[in-house]
Amino acid sequence: MDDRFDRGELLLHLGDMLEALSCLARTGAPDTPVVHLAKEQDLFRDFGFLRAIAPKMTVAEFSARVASAFFLWPKKLLDTELNRKALASTVQHDLFDGNADGWNAYVAHMQKKVKWFGSGLHEMRNNVADKRGHNIADEVTPAGVAPSATRNSPGEREGWPWPETKTTS
Repeated sequence: MDDRFDRGELLLHLGDMLEALSCLARTGAPDTPVVHLAKEQDLFRDFGFLRAIAPKMTVAEFSARVASAFFLWPKKLLDTELNRKALASTVQHDLFDGNADGWNAYVAHMQKKVKWFGSGLHEMRNNVADKRGHNIADEVTPAGVAPSATRNSPGEREGWPWPETKTTS
């Protein structure tokens, strides 16, 4: 199975997550909810996935959870066999635990580039204390253009950063 483009998209998403994390850290507001900053500051408008984070999750908590959710990605993305479940389950467990609505919105966001992301995992449940009065899925897609929107769509991929697969026929 040729999954080099999915690997590339996931690697680019990891970069987006690290950039968002860096921007959040520079706000100097570790006790402020991430969702509040994502809504209020233009700096975060390109990171629509931040709107799927639990409403009460602070910048400090988000930082710790992102580190836990994504630290294996570089290694897993270089494995010969791509373990799709492992990539998604660490994010589900470490970043969206108890936030099923946010997870579903995040998966919808990710599946725009990587169709299989999040498929085949166990259903999540929301924490009772974390109920929302709005639809998170409507908030994940930002009004502006996301940084990844300028990347090649799946039909236009030319093989970068990996060379074209050569056939022997």
